[in-house]
Amino acid sequence: MKRIFTRISVLAAFCLLTINVALAQNITVKGKVIDGGDKTPLPGVSILIKGTQGGTQTDVNGNYSLSVPANATLVFNFVGYTALEQAVNNQTTINVSLVSSTQQLEQVVVVGYGTQRKIDVTGSVASVKGEEISKQASVNPVSALQGKVAGVSITNNGAPGSSPQITIRGTGTVYGNTGVLYVVDGVWYDDVSFLNPSDIENLSILKDASSQSIYGIRAANGVVLITTKKGKTGEPTVSYNGSIGFKAVTNQVEMANATEYATIINELSAYNDANPLFANPSSFGNGTNWYNQVFKNALQTNHQISVNGGTEKTTYNFSLGYTNEDGIVKTQNYKRYTAKLSNDFQVLKPLKIGYTVSGTAINTNDIDGAIFRQLYTAGPVVPVYYADGTYGDANDFSLGGGNNFNPQVTIDYYNQKSKNYRFTGSVYAELTIAKNFTFRTSAGGDFGQNEVRNYVPLYSATQGQRTTQSTLSINRSETRNWILENTLTYKNTFGDHNITVLAGTTAQRRKSYYINSTAFNVPYSSDGDLYLALGTAATRTVVDGGSLNTSASYFGRVNYSYKDRYLLNATIRRDGASQFYGGGDLWGNFPAVGAGWVISSEEFMKDQKVVNYLKLKGSWGKVGNAGVPINPTTLTVSQGGDLVAFYNGVGYTGANVNSLVPSFLNWERTTGTDIGLEAKFLDNRLSIETGVYNKRTEQAIFEIPVLSSIGTASGKLIGNQADFQNRGFEFLATYADQSKDGFSYSVSGNIGINQNKVLSVVTGLNPIYSGGAGIANGALATRTIQGGAIGEFFGYKVDGIFQTTAEVAASAQKSAKPGDFKYVDQNGDGVIDGRDRIVLGNPNPKFTYGLNTTFGYKNFDLSIDIQGVAGVDVYNANLAYRFGNENFSKDFYDNRWHGAGTSNTYPSAAIGKTANAAPNSFYVEDGSYIRLRNIQLGYALPSLLTSKWKIQRVRFFADAQNAINLFGYKGFTPEIGGTPTNAGIDATVYPLAATYRFGLQVTF
Repeated sequence: MKRIFTRISVLAAFCLLTINVALAQNITVKGKVIDGGDKTPLPGVSILIKGTQGGTQTDVNGNYSLSVPANATLVFNFVGYTALEQAVNNQTTINVSLVSSTQQLEQVVVVGYGTQRKIDVTGSVASVKGEEISKQASVNPVSALQGKVAGVSITNNGAPGSSPQITIRGTGTVYGNTGVLYVVDGVWYDDVSFLNPSDIENLSILKDASSQSIYGIRAANGVVLITTKKGKTGEPTVSYNGSIGFKAVTNQVEMANATEYATIINELSAYNDANPLFANPSSFGNGTNWYNQVFKNALQTNHQISVNGGTEKTTYNFSLGYTNEDGIVKTQNYKRYTAKLSNDFQVLKPLKIGYTVSGTAINTNDIDGAIFRQLYTAGPVVPVYYADGTYGDANDFSLGGGNNFNPQVTIDYYNQKSKNYRFTGSVYAELTIAKNFTFRTSAGGDFGQNEVRNYVPLYSATQGQRTTQSTLSINRSETRNWILENTLTYKNTFGDHNITVLAGTTAQRRKSYYINSTAFNVPYSSDGDLYLALGTAATRTVVDGGSLNTSASYFGRVNYSYKDRYLLNATIRRDGASQFYGGGDLWGNFPAVGAGWVISSEEFMKDQKVVNYLKLKGSWGKVGNAGVPINPTTLTVSQGGDLVAFYNGVGYTGANVNSLVPSFLNWERTTGTDIGLEAKFLDNRLSIETGVYNKRTEQAIFEIPVLSSIGTASGKLIGNQADFQNRGFEFLATYADQSKDGFSYSVSGNIGINQNKVLSVVTGLNPIYSGGAGIANGALATRTIQGGAIGEFFGYKVDGIFQTTAEVAASAQKSAKPGDFKYVDQNGDGVIDGRDRIVLGNPNPKFTYGLNTTFGYKNFDLSIDIQGVAGVDVYNANLAYRFGNENFSKDFYDNRWHGAGTSNTYPSAAIGKTANAAPNSFYVEDGSYIRLRNIQLGYALPSLLTSKWKIQRVRFFADAQNAINLFGYKGFTPEIGGTPTNAGIDATVYPLAATYRFGLQVTF
């Protein structure tokens, strides 16, 4: 890593010192600033040389004159208008038209297959600028959206390079692919972990069904449109953006120390009528803190260099990126290398062509996923090493099978490396025909290969951590996806009428293939010498498989406006998907319609001074979900070594039917209705957007249990089982202003409220149970039933702790002991059984919110982002995830029952007992939190100084992410993901970490 870092550093330094752009000395720039609407002069406009305190103002006629470096950038600011930056580029005359905040409505918003003026948008579309994303210390660009957009919930995972879960307006589907659709420069993806956040120009989130319906087949969970940076006309601009920092675990769970552990384990032995395991608990002292032993402050570095420029005929953008991020667990590391190139060519006046290609290489040094479970449960009485240098062995302390490990051994002997290579890109041609018609054709591809190599050596470290033979496993997968699209657009304005008509076709092909191979007794000399051929030939295994699906689509859209006052949008898409061939609706139709009324343009609003802009909008649409397994209605057979028959000494492989498939499967269809309001007040300083929505998923696909006695392997059958809905409210308010002395600020707050409810189930009131992660007795903690929420927590209501045997004898729990949970007999029949279970909580957040602020004064800038979630519950499965003598948290130790009257809320050390470990209200905790998501302070050197070095801009910054986290949950973090029917269950998640960075940005 040091060698690569050194090379990158040398490259960056070389670029800083040797790139020479032709620049001149200070020149005098004159010009005029006018209103972009009525063309009248604007007096008092602030004109600053970017990165300096120097500047001037326009006179009463809008004129100005200013001495500036030839390579400077001028920033034009005026209250009620959008700030504008203009590069000087040796120009001596620069005339500027400023766009008023009202005229921002004329700006374009990226939507499906094109753009629309903001004023024309009738759906719910949120836009986030790339510069907002790149400000954060997030390797994945989606993570940076947390708290930025109302109605969008982001659940991050602390693992380096991991992809977050994103949910738009509640759960859209339950089975199969539950993720959103990402469209990057016209190409469809399931994730964007290959993208460098610094390469993003704009990100649009399509939240309502009318804006999503143009992507019908994959839009049920929402659509995220990403536009990467393109070249711009002008002299070549070279930019460097780099940072270095570290990550540190926040809110680390405190575990019982060795003395406390020995004490509580003796209590557990007494509960089980066994002899004490430890004769003198106090003799162990504090013992081993396993978290401190394995966790570390993790180094993170990022470097990117880009070149941008072009002429009237061609533009280009090229970038290289390097990310090196350690995990908080020793030995874990993630490296990503990115390269991107885009070119656009104006071949002829009516013909434009271009392409964007990118390559990504990711190398990781992995950790055993079980390490967090081990760190939580490992006995602190076990030393890391004995005095002779050998590993501490839990078996020497008779801790039992559930705790027979040393986490340091797991770290030292786990040898797994992953490599991921991805090449993506698109090419297009755009031809203008007869003035009003534009034909566009494009082709895109996504080609990837992933390899995971795992090697388990021959070793003997402890009684429970040893092998008798080495094992080498190599799993390789690849994807080969392409998409072809053709669109014809008609756009015209006649009188007060504006109309845009779009028609198009799409063809897609997605292919995947994997091959998994294993060999035993492979010798080890170095990682470069690990080959399957070196293992025992007789026991080598190879398993492969894959999938192929295709789709074809036809779509159209009409946008119409009259006097920019009355708006209409209509969309239709027809999709056919091979997944449903032979066993369902092969084709699906997805219509949508939206309308808007710009009330502020009416005559009766002309004389009022309160409202600067007011628009009422509404939409309805239908989208679909094709993210189901390939050929879900095709019955397949299984083969195995247990299905071999011998006749006359010859072996014959048999086959068996061990699964059930539905005879017919329909598309999932989501119908959405949206009503919204947009308004601006106080000379456009205050803007408000609010709306309500109702999103209904029909014929949702669920897994339902079937009797395993009929011979099925999974015990489940998929089918169109239920209808459910998400209803909610969203609100966004932004206030922005600036003063004449150079101080500017923006404060933006958003909140989303969502309620999930199952409307109907094919099986009536029969529930669908799930959520078994971390529950040792095989029980299930979630239930989905008509009238409730998807995956709500379900179990027994705790009504205290049994204190005495007499109290037990008088209860409905005759087999209980003092120190056990006391459950409520809900139906009053004198028996505690499954019929006494009730709804305990909801893992679907009701409230998500964010507060995002920016401040600027002269050369300083400050941004502060706060983000939170409320009205959500989590299930702490760690507490009862026990098989023997695992450790306990310090909180549990301090509050446990250990004799009559000691506690009426926490049970005894026998919390892992079957009856106590059953899902109950004790394990359900409030998952609400609020955090300082990001804070960044920046300072730009004065351009009068940088111009002497022939540099346009130099900016230093320092930031912190997740530095402050406030919550009541007793785990590492309440930010817990999971599939819809398994969400919110904490069975040792990857801990949350705070990131602290220092960075440098330089532009030549």
